[in-house]
Amino acid sequence: MTGSTRKSPAEEQRKGKNEMHANRFAIVAATALLSILGGVMLCAQDQDKDKYSLISPDGVAFSDFKGYEDWSAVSSAHQEEVLKVIVANPEMIKAYKSGSPVDGHSFPEGSMIVKLQWKPKKSTEAPFVVDVPDVFKQAFVMEKDSKRFPKTGGWGYAVFNYDAASGKFTPDPTAHADCGNTCHMAVKAKDYIFHPYQVR
Repeated sequence: MTGSTRKSPAEEQRKGKNEMHANRFAIVAATALLSILGGVMLCAQDQDKDKYSLISPDGVAFSDFKGYEDWSAVSSAHQEEVLKVIVANPEMIKAYKSGSPVDGHSFPEGSMIVKLQWKPKKSTEAPFVVDVPDVFKQAFVMEKDSKRFPKTGGWGYAVFNYDAASGKFTPDPTAHADCGNTCHMAVKAKDYIFHPYQVR
């Protein structure tokens, strides 16, 4: 006959206290984590609220481009001091896929395109030489609205600069529609858009 493995009342009491302390710790830890996550979400919401309240000198509202962070990529570009990824809203992507801007098809009203621009740096991890994004610098935006922007080919242009230290965007006071349109006149035949939808 084997001996009893039943714990003494003192051991049961200690076990109960340990479980109670463990439960309290878990509750405190979970509460702290939820508070931190809530703070992060509120901070992100505040930043989005600030960002999307901005309007360029020519009246282009950053809020028109809400959700651009998740838009599909059109193309990319690399200048000596800038890495660029070009994204577009679903309406413009659909137009690209149906043949715009070739064959006389222009982009429909409501088309929007954003050029996201980073300062580049050399990767310290890749086993080959490659430039990767470093500090985000600005969002160059264009929207098609012929009623609002008849003098610039139906496109509104704006630049929103990003300050990494503060985490805030500001409209670039020197970036005006006329300036943006002057550069894009070179591709007037392609409805003022430089980048084609790249094969992938």
